[in-house]
Amino acid sequence: MDIANYIFIGAAIIMAYCMYLVVSLNKQFSGGLVGKYWKSLMFLVSIFTAGYLALPFFNQVPEEILRLTVAGVFLFGAFYVVITIKLIKSIIEAFAE
Repeated sequence: MDIANYIFIGAAIIMAYCMYLVVSLNKQFSGGLVGKYWKSLMFLVSIFTAGYLALPFFNQVPEEILRLTVAGVFLFGAFYVVITIKLIKSIIEAFAE
């Protein structure tokens, strides 16, 4: 096994931990604006976790599909950043009141 596979495994473990954190924190957000963003964040973390778990199999995927996958990761990554920023903004505004 080469070094890239060890990195893939490490990344998948970290993402699985992130998924655990997102699910365990979900109970604290019952609704409202933060709850809405949190559900979207949970969905995106699920997508990324599935992607990280699929990383070792990417060498068996045709190049065109791989390029679409990478494009999708960038797109969902951009959504993730927007939702995270909006979530943080909502939390800051809630504390400011």
